[in-house]
Amino acid sequence: MPTSQPGPGVPGAASRSAVRAPVDRKRQPSGDEARGRAMRAAISIIAEKGTAALRMSDIAARAGMSTGHILYHFGKKDRLLLEVLAWSQADLWERFRQAADEAASPAEKLDLFVRFYLPGHQGDERYALWTQVLAQRHDEAGRQVLTGLLDGWDERLEAIVREGRDLGHFADVDVTEFTIRAVAMLSGISEDVMFGRSRWQHASAHAFALAALERELRPAGRA
Repeated sequence: MPTSQPGPGVPGAASRSAVRAPVDRKRQPSGDEARGRAMRAAISIIAEKGTAALRMSDIAARAGMSTGHILYHFGKKDRLLLEVLAWSQADLWERFRQAADEAASPAEKLDLFVRFYLPGHQGDERYALWTQVLAQRHDEAGRQVLTGLLDGWDERLEAIVREGRDLGHFADVDVTEFTIRAVAMLSGISEDVMFGRSRWQHASAHAFALAALERELRPAGRA
């Protein structure tokens, strides 16, 4: 995750000086327009202040909408954050797909997967959003959304490992078990990075994680 680019899954995070639109109470947007404006407003505020400081009134002011209109479309902050997270992941996965399509080998795709999975820096907006959303209590519909997002990472890694295994580039591992171990390791390293553990101030989390996965995937007899 190159830090010179907008925060992963938070498109436009570099645009942190967005001007608040005036509220026109006679012409409040509806449907997809309203939801899109609210989502973009929430994303820009998350990029600036983080999720903890996000308030529905701030989103309304940034979007040029009334707080009541925001509440009408999303009900509450928790639901809005869940939808922002889903939108964030869809954007991230599209960028990952584009990069993976240009990769020359499964090994390069594995490198990309690790790079896109790990937070780019302490305070990474996408991971901050994940942390807050996962800590909330969710109804069954919310849990299904989160399960789908988590499973999406597993499915992408499994596809890379299967391709590499079938081509003889990777060892003949149990793909499901490898994926569970790999994602658990990446999640643990991600928490370390977000916490600001000193070990990652002088070492690359990406290089460390990739080397660990490559050791397990290296075919027998290959140095």
